[in-house]
Amino acid sequence: MGRHSAPDDADSSDADPVDGTAPASVAAVPVPESATVAPGRHEKLARSAPPGSAAAGSPPRGPSADAPTDPLISVTALDALLADAPTAPTAPTAPAAPVAPTGPSRPSRAGRNLGAAIGVGVVLGAAVLASLWVYRPSFVVLVAVAMAYGTWELTRAIGTVEARPPLVPLLVGGLAMDLAAWFQGANGLVGGFLLTVVGLAVWRVADPAVGYLRDVSSAVLIALYLPLLGGFAVLLVHPSDGAGRVITFIVLVVCSDVGGYTSGVFFGRHPMAPTVSPKKSWEGFAGSLLACAVAGALFSTLLFHRAWWPGVLLGAAIAVTATLGDLGESMIKRDLGLKDMGRVLPGHGGLMDRLDSLLPCAAVAYLVLSALAPV
Repeated sequence: MGRHSAPDDADSSDADPVDGTAPASVAAVPVPESATVAPGRHEKLARSAPPGSAAAGSPPRGPSADAPTDPLISVTALDALLADAPTAPTAPTAPAAPVAPTGPSRPSRAGRNLGAAIGVGVVLGAAVLASLWVYRPSFVVLVAVAMAYGTWELTRAIGTVEARPPLVPLLVGGLAMDLAAWFQGANGLVGGFLLTVVGLAVWRVADPAVGYLRDVSSAVLIALYLPLLGGFAVLLVHPSDGAGRVITFIVLVVCSDVGGYTSGVFFGRHPMAPTVSPKKSWEGFAGSLLACAVAGALFSTLLFHRAWWPGVLLGAAIAVTATLGDLGESMIKRDLGLKDMGRVLPGHGGLMDRLDSLLPCAAVAYLVLSALAPV
């Protein structure tokens, strides 16, 4: 038998002192003397209790009204009082205000930060225009610096697949090719490229034979891709109207990019090369052709004072070449497992991500303009 359990034969002397009629089977728990009830709550319970009850202040029933109250209270009576007590209604909770998203701006549908790309393009275009209009040989310096940085960038990227193209002869040979193109023309450019290839093969002999073919072949690819193709931009600027020729080829490449971007975003449905560049579409390519053809016709008639159709041919050639150059660089990046060649140009990636279409277009623009608008 527990300490607070009722005896089997309970009589009137075993009743609860607070309510003498309580049955003996109701368990009672002791309330410590230190446990108190807040006055406001106690008074509320007293007001809400029915008349004649102990909580309402009626005299207790039992042998004596003045008998001291034992600090025991029925658990069921306490639960009943607490259940009958009214509770104040709670105010409705206001819905939480939506939190504005934070973090970097989302890229455009074409996968680039359009604002940063436009800003970088404007800065680069201003640098090119300044070098052309202030002092034309300074454009050769600008090309040489761009080729040197692009050579370092591509050499570092190729190094991720364990190829080690020698950087020093590439930088020296690239500078020699650009200078030879300015002073000796096309023959100097081709001669400088051949000497650079020989220098690469000889330089690599000093290292172990393991990986010789891999290192030299990758270095020759870099020499052809950057300083050789970049040398055609130097050939474009050399004639007296060279500033107009360079501006024509650069604007046509920009028109190809902008026309392809706009048409691809709004009308692109059929991928051109989904395994190489998923965001390029045939609709975007059509936009590139249209924009380049219109711009080429305008340059042909207004700048070179020729018929409109040579400009259309030039624009179409630039659109095709720019698209192939972009796809070719994308193929190289996928083979190397890279998304971008670098991060030096916000919105574009590395410098090679901007030169991918300009470099082959420089060679095509030089050849087409030499035939359609000879000096």
